[in-house]
Amino acid sequence: MSMKATSAPIFSTLIFLLCFSSTVVSVSFSKIPLPLKATGPEAFAFLSRAGDFYTGVADGRVLKYVSQARRFEDFGSFAPNRSNLCNGRVNDPNCGRPLGLALHHATKRLYVCDAFYGLGVLEPEGGVGTILSSSADGQRYRLCDGLDVHQQTGDVYFTDASSNYDIRQILLAVAKNDSSGRLLRYDLNTKQVTVLLRNLSGPGGVAVDKDAQFVLVTEFITGRTKKMWLKGPKANTYDIINSQPMPDNIKRTESGNFWLAAVKRNLTTLSLSIPIGQWMNASGDVIKTVNFGPWYGLKPVSEVQEFLGKLYLGSMFAPFVGVYKD
Repeated sequence: MSMKATSAPIFSTLIFLLCFSSTVVSVSFSKIPLPLKATGPEAFAFLSRAGDFYTGVADGRVLKYVSQARRFEDFGSFAPNRSNLCNGRVNDPNCGRPLGLALHHATKRLYVCDAFYGLGVLEPEGGVGTILSSSADGQRYRLCDGLDVHQQTGDVYFTDASSNYDIRQILLAVAKNDSSGRLLRYDLNTKQVTVLLRNLSGPGGVAVDKDAQFVLVTEFITGRTKKMWLKGPKANTYDIINSQPMPDNIKRTESGNFWLAAVKRNLTTLSLSIPIGQWMNASGDVIKTVNFGPWYGLKPVSEVQEFLGKLYLGSMFAPFVGVYKD
């Protein structure tokens, strides 16, 4: 066979391989390691366009990442008598456990759901935070979990994932199909908490619309996302807009869409799950799915948050913050 006869197919094959290779190479993943002994960055709140952010870890600390110095600093906590002996511990009531968090940009106040202490706030200087609410309607929070702040009003939307089980009993809550969770709102002006939804099955994540027309809340146990209407003709009702196994935190993007941390079933071994992120619109339509299995294996991802073209990934089982870009 002559070279002339084969040059075109070979050239086409080379072009295909080059294009395919560039697609693969364009995906990048890096790790921002946590301080020694720290693990479980559950969620993030970005402080500046420079890339500074806050995250909470399993031993009760809220950490601040200083991007210019490329290191974490201790920023605050909610356990009144917390000491350095807590460092490295996991889910100790004496040390606290910050989960969902969000920054109110106008005041630079950081609102945090501490799994053991309830809804709290850290002032811009950090330190020991103030607990704003530990119960609603006479019922204590057993597992303060997801959280979001409406920037215009300063109201805080958050979840109590269970009224029966705390963070150390998550597996039992799942096994029992617990449906005692609640979606709540803290009114900045009145300082009062209102229960918006009851009988939720492991509400783990919450995201409020920019105009507070609705709020999205995920149910980890039943694998679905609900859209509760806050205003308009459907106010105080909800729709089920998305079904996905183990949905956790959900974060609104600048475009008005949302990133949902969830899993998909491993078709080879149905008992195992692969961590994913779903980019979806306010109606629950999935625009894009990203598989994080190559970097997290079978470890669940707790949050996917978009910031300046990159996805920042949290996981309760990782000693690092993942940064993904495609």
